[in-house]
Amino acid sequence: MEEVSRVAFLMAIAATGVASLCFWAHLLGVRLVMRRLSTETGEGPVVATLERNGGASRFPASLSLYARFAVWTALGAFVVSLIARWLAVHHAPWSNMYEFTIAFAAGITVFYAGFERFYQDDDHAQSARVLGALTLPVVFTMLVLTAAFFPSEVRPLVPALQNADLLAVHVAAMILAYSALSVSFAAAVLYLAQGKGNRFARLPDGQTLDDIAYRSVMLGFPLLAIGIALGAYWANSAWGRYWGWDPKETSALVTWLIYGIYLHMRGLRNWSGTRSAVVLIAGFGAVMFTYFAVNLWVSGLHSYAGV
Repeated sequence: MEEVSRVAFLMAIAATGVASLCFWAHLLGVRLVMRRLSTETGEGPVVATLERNGGASRFPASLSLYARFAVWTALGAFVVSLIARWLAVHHAPWSNMYEFTIAFAAGITVFYAGFERFYQDDDHAQSARVLGALTLPVVFTMLVLTAAFFPSEVRPLVPALQNADLLAVHVAAMILAYSALSVSFAAAVLYLAQGKGNRFARLPDGQTLDDIAYRSVMLGFPLLAIGIALGAYWANSAWGRYWGWDPKETSALVTWLIYGIYLHMRGLRNWSGTRSAVVLIAGFGAVMFTYFAVNLWVSGLHSYAGV
């Protein structure tokens, strides 16, 4: 099962790489053209070429099909990889950086696919797929870094993690929260590029991006709160206290407060647009710090990177 998980993981890398190329080809105004070469003796082989399509503002049909197929192929590979890993290690497959990163990448892909599906009947269904130009390269990069730097060997759990139920639900809540908030980051970056004046025809309009960012935070914020609460409950069981200002606990709380500020200012001060986008980018920076820096470089009770 460990080998099955590894092969499916490599398939996910390939699929997210293909999806990233398709999304960026759209942003650059490129379309796929099939041509038959002519030779002196007659017609030659059929070749595929990429050409600029500067006047197009719609997502080319061929790239749309290939991108969506690659995204759903990646999702299938993620499911196989995580289930096979679960069977191999006999617990939820997110106990170290290798497992957590794969699950995190899978979660981002799920939320991206969900938002694309949600907007499929909207007037902006085509342009909403441009979110994939940021989210899928992030997923692809995470997977490549995982393959390059994080060991995949099955290792026994440290004593503090030997609670199968809490390991499954607490870490799953954090993964889902971070994944949803990753979509808000992509929408915020695209909003800053697009601006209120809707500079680029191929990008979603500013209102759509602002709406996607808000909806993703409305999903991620309560999940993050649940994850932190479950972590405090587990801490009391493992270490005899609910809260100890461990670096991981503190960083997760700061992240939650940043997104709380975003929701507060949006609701009471009617913040939207550029100011909200800046707060969301700062919040995602806190997510990445909690995820990478605390696990790899800041020692504490939550240092279970496995690297």
